[in-house]
Amino acid sequence: MAGKPKLYYFNGRGRMETIRWLLAAAGVEFEEQFCETREDLLKLRQDGYLLFQQVPMVEIDGMKMVQTRAILNYISGKHSLYGKDLKERALIDMYVEATMDLNEIIMHHPLQPPEAKAKHLASIIEKATTRYFPVYEKALKDHGQDFLVGNRFSRADVQLLETILMAEECKPDILSKFPVLQAFKARISNIPTIKKFLQPGSQKKPPLDAKLLPKVMSIFNIGNE
Repeated sequence: MAGKPKLYYFNGRGRMETIRWLLAAAGVEFEEQFCETREDLLKLRQDGYLLFQQVPMVEIDGMKMVQTRAILNYISGKHSLYGKDLKERALIDMYVEATMDLNEIIMHHPLQPPEAKAKHLASIIEKATTRYFPVYEKALKDHGQDFLVGNRFSRADVQLLETILMAEECKPDILSKFPVLQAFKARISNIPTIKKFLQPGSQKKPPLDAKLLPKVMSIFNIGNE
């Protein structure tokens, strides 16, 4: 019997968080090994664990998987979160790529210099409410189902919920003009595996804060490469 997947990253969100979300949504227990220092990351490189010298890395099914999208695709395919056919998968991919674009913008907000934070936050809110959320609002309304694609739960639902919650951390009432998305958020949050992941004490990580930021910048040598 295969062991639990093992996730290698720092003790925070970053690009590993969506991987945590998908494993949790699939009901898969996982272990984590945190890079606490720059030396921890360098050791993974020196030991040949990282195909392209970078994390996230996930040990799963006898593989040392790297590249976030490759890992997400594998988990989604393995646990039936990737649609029933090629057309559904293509639609899921389109939705997911857009949520990952918005997720990436939000993820980089803590890295902005103080003088740029207000402008960056305004950009997040503007893009979320004019480019991304209207599309999902209309898609769910037109589709008339509980889920974004087909009539079953997929990674598109998981990743949209993750990104909605991140956007709400930036502006708590960001869904005020999107009633269908509000209902979607409530519905998906109540799926048992998701509900469990959203409880205090789970492996879900908090937003990157001022205390953790210097540590992350040191681990990844940000600003010095």
